[in-house]
Amino acid sequence: MAKFVVVDLETTGNTPAKNDRIIEVGVVIWEDGELMEEFSSLVYPEQDIPPFITNLTGITNEQVAHAPLFSEIAEEMYEKFSDAYIVAHNIQFDLGFLNKEFADCGLKALDNPVIDTVELARILLPQSPGFKLGQLAEQLNIQHEDPHRALSDTKVTVDLLAQLFQKFSELPLLTLEQLLKMESGFKSDLRQLLNDEISRKLYSEEESDEIDIIHGLAVKRVDNKTADEFEAASSFGDYLDHLFHSKDGLSSIVSGYEYREGQKTMAETVYDAFTSEEHALIEAETGTGKSLAYLIPAIYYALSQKKKVVISTYTTQLQRQLLEKEIPQVQLLFGKTFEIALLKGKEHYISTLRFSKELREGSRDNYDIVLSKAMLLVWLTETTTGDIDEIQLPSSGRYLWNRISTDQEEAEETWSKTNKYSFYRKARRRAEEADIIISNHSLLCTDLTLEHAFMPEFDHLIIDEAHHLETTASKYFGLHMDYGLWQSYFNQLEALYTTKNSTWSEKMQEIITEEIPFYKNLKEEVDALFRFLFHLVRSNNKKNKDHSDVGRMQFTYQQKKVKAKQLSAIKEMMARLAADVNHLGRGMDTLTDHLAAENVLTDSSNSDFVEMAAFIQKLIQMKDELNHYLLNEDEEEVKWLEIDAMGAHNAVYLYSEPVNIASRLKQSLFDVKASVILTSATLTMKHSFRYITDRLGITELNPVQKKIPSPYPFHEQVRLMVPNDFPDIKSDQDDFITATCEAIYSMAQITEGRMLVLFTSYDMLKKTYELLREIIMPEEFMLFAQGVTSGSRERLKKNFQAFDQSILLGTSSFWEGVDIPGDDLSCLMIVRLPFQPPNHPVYQARAERMKKDGKNAFMEQSLPHAVIRFKQGFGRLIRSSTDRGIVFVCDQRLINARYGKYFIESIPEVPLEVDSTSRLMQKATEWL
Repeated sequence: MAKFVVVDLETTGNTPAKNDRIIEVGVVIWEDGELMEEFSSLVYPEQDIPPFITNLTGITNEQVAHAPLFSEIAEEMYEKFSDAYIVAHNIQFDLGFLNKEFADCGLKALDNPVIDTVELARILLPQSPGFKLGQLAEQLNIQHEDPHRALSDTKVTVDLLAQLFQKFSELPLLTLEQLLKMESGFKSDLRQLLNDEISRKLYSEEESDEIDIIHGLAVKRVDNKTADEFEAASSFGDYLDHLFHSKDGLSSIVSGYEYREGQKTMAETVYDAFTSEEHALIEAETGTGKSLAYLIPAIYYALSQKKKVVISTYTTQLQRQLLEKEIPQVQLLFGKTFEIALLKGKEHYISTLRFSKELREGSRDNYDIVLSKAMLLVWLTETTTGDIDEIQLPSSGRYLWNRISTDQEEAEETWSKTNKYSFYRKARRRAEEADIIISNHSLLCTDLTLEHAFMPEFDHLIIDEAHHLETTASKYFGLHMDYGLWQSYFNQLEALYTTKNSTWSEKMQEIITEEIPFYKNLKEEVDALFRFLFHLVRSNNKKNKDHSDVGRMQFTYQQKKVKAKQLSAIKEMMARLAADVNHLGRGMDTLTDHLAAENVLTDSSNSDFVEMAAFIQKLIQMKDELNHYLLNEDEEEVKWLEIDAMGAHNAVYLYSEPVNIASRLKQSLFDVKASVILTSATLTMKHSFRYITDRLGITELNPVQKKIPSPYPFHEQVRLMVPNDFPDIKSDQDDFITATCEAIYSMAQITEGRMLVLFTSYDMLKKTYELLREIIMPEEFMLFAQGVTSGSRERLKKNFQAFDQSILLGTSSFWEGVDIPGDDLSCLMIVRLPFQPPNHPVYQARAERMKKDGKNAFMEQSLPHAVIRFKQGFGRLIRSSTDRGIVFVCDQRLINARYGKYFIESIPEVPLEVDSTSRLMQKATEWL
C-alpha cells in the first residue's frame, strides 16, 4: 500500500488570500494499514481568533499566545509530505492554506497526488445523509472524541479512508472500469488505486453473485420474498386490547412506551370507517402517535380482508419515518411479514437505458456531472428501488437526472420492448402485489387526473397531512408550463436529430433531415410566443402591484383583458406553432411506418428513435395544452402568467387551477373510493371540521368526524404572550421590524437563544436578519435564516441545534414539519398571522365566486386557512411531554381583531399574557 499523509487544519477563517491563518495542525502518516507517525501543534496566527472560531473549536487567543509560528514548524511539516499521497477532508481547503504558508516560508508548493475524502465518500457512500466528517463518523461508527480539533479530525479521517478503501474492494469490476474512465474529472488522484484494484479482481477472477449486468451497468440483484400468511385475531377490538395493554404489545417494541387513550381511539375509528365503508376526518393533536394509530388498523384490515390500502403523505420526510421507524415496529407486532411498497412518480426513478447512453456520450461534462455519474454508478450496485430520493446529487446533478429519469420514457408500450429492466416498472409491480402502498399527494392527485390510472386498483385510502390535499389537488387539476419546459425537450430532441446513428438506414436519415427545418421553425415560434407573453404581462401590470410570493410579476389571463390586436397576434403565433408541431408528428409517423416495414421497430439499437417519438409526442401534448390555455375560456378555471421583470424576456410561467376544486375531488375521489381517512394535527377551526369538509366537497357525505386532543399538559408547558405596544405595521413597516428585532434580541437573552422565529414574508425575514446582524454580536448568538444563510431546511435545523445559543428565522416550509424537541427550542415567535396574499389570482377568483354565492370569502376561506396555518406554527414548540416554552405573537390582531378569538380558541388552552413588551419579558424571565 502507498504512503498516505492525512492532514487537518483549524484556521481563523476560510480564505488564505484574505489573510486568514492556521491556528492548529494535525498530521498522521498511514502506511500499510498502520499509523506510522502522529504530529500536532497549535500555531500562533499573529492575529485574533474570531469568536465564532473559538465557539467552534474551543481554541482561544490565550491558548495560542505562546504557540510557535508556522514558520518555526514549516520545515518539519514539509518533510512529512515527501513521496506520499496527501489526504484531507476537503483537500482544497487544507492544501490552499498549507501552500500559502509554505510559500511565505520560501518553500515550493506541494504537488503530491491527493485524495479528498469528501469527494471519495460522495462517490463510494452515495446514500449517506451528509458528508461532513462528524456525520460520516456517526454513520460508520467511527469514534470522534474531539470534533473540530486537528489531530482528532485527522485520526477520524484515517479511519474513514480505511473504510472507503474497503468499499473500493467490494465494487464490481465493471463499475471500477467505468470509474477509471472518468477519473480525470475528479479532484482526487485515483488512477493508480483504481488500476491496482482492477488488476487484483482480474487476477483473482473475483466477482459478486449479487450483481446483474443491465445495459452495460452493474446493478444490484433483487430477490423476491414470499410473505407469510396472516392469521387474524378473533376481533380487531381484542387485537387492540392486546397491543395496548399486554406486556408483549406496543410496550415491548416502543422505547419508553406510555399508553395513550387517543391513539387507541384513533385506531378504532380508522378500522370502523374501513369496515363500514365510510369516509372519516381525524384531527390528532401533537403527541397522539397518529402514524401507529392508522398503520395498525390499515395493515390489519389489508391482511384480514385481503384488500389493498394506500397511505398518502405530503412530505418525503414522513414517508421515510413510516418506512424506517413505524412500519418495522408494526412488522414486529404482527409477527408476520406483509408487503409494503413505496410508489412515486416516474421522475423519481432512474432509467438504466438512458443512464448507460449518457455514460457513452458525456465527454465534456463539468465536475458536478462527473461526480454525479460516479455516485450513480456506485449507487446502482446498492439500490433496490432506483429512487433518487435515496441519494443527494450535487446541485448540477439535477440537470443530469432530468435526462436519465424514467420520466423521459414517454412512449410507455414501445419502451417496454427495449428497456426490459426498469426500476419504475418494478415499483409498479411491487405495488400491485403489496398489501400497503405508501405514496404521496402529488402522485395520488396525478392519478386522479388520468384517464387510465397507473396506481393499482384500491378502495381504501389514508391521507396523512390532509390539510395539504386541496392545494396539491388544485395544482394537479390545473396546468403549470414555462419556456424552460419547452427548452428542455428541444435540447434533447436536437441532440437526437444531429447525432448520426450508424444503425439507421439512409432512408431514416433522410426523413429526419427533412424534419430539421420544421423543428428550427418551432423553436423560433415558441420563443417568439413566450416573448410576446412576457411583454403582455408587463404592459398589463404597469403599476407593478401584483406579485407572487417569490417576487414575480403576475397577470390574471382572461381573453377579455387582452386587447383585440394582442389576442389576434396570439392566435396567429399559435397557428404557426401548431402547424410545425403537427408536421413533426406526421414525420414521426412516416419514420415509424418505415421502421415497421423493415421489421426493426423493437431492435434495442433503435432506442434513439423511441426517444425521439416520445419527445415529439410530448410536444404535441404541450401544444394542445398551450392552445387550450390561451384560446379557450372556461369560467371554472383561473389562469395567470408570471414573469421575473428583471429576467430573460422569454421566461414566462403559465399557471391554471380550477376555481372549485371541491366538486372535482368529490367526483374523482370521494364518490369512487369506499373509504377515505383524512388525518392531520390541524383540520379544525374552533373545533369544527366544516371548513375542510366544504373545501374538499364532502360535507354532504356526512363523514365520521373525530377530534383527538393532545395528551400533553399544554396549560403547564406553554405561555402565549402578545405585546400591546408594537407599532402598527400598516403605518410604518420599518418601525414594526425594528420592534420585532428588539423583541427577538430581548427574548433570546432570556432563553439563551433556542428561538424559532416564523415569518409570512421572505422580504420581512431578510430585513429582520440584516438588522439583527447589526444588533447582535457574533459571540452572543448564532443567527441562521432561511434563504439567507446557506443550506436546506434540514441543514439549517441541524446547524441551529448544533449551537447552544442560536436563533433561527424561517418562513413558508418552517411553519410545519420541523421537529426541534427538548431544550433545543424554548421560544417560538410568530411575527404575523399567516393570512394568504389577497391579490393571488386563485384567491381572488374563489373569493369572487363566494361573493356571487352570497358567502363571506374572508370568513369561509381566508380566515380558516390562516387559523390552520397558525396551528401548524404553534405546534413547532411542544413536541414531547417534557418540552416547555413561550409562544410570542407580535401581531396584535390576535387580541384586537374580532376574528382573533378564532386563532386562540383553535389551539390548546394555554395561559395568555397581553402586556407591554418590557413587562412580558419580565414575566418570561420569571416563568422560565
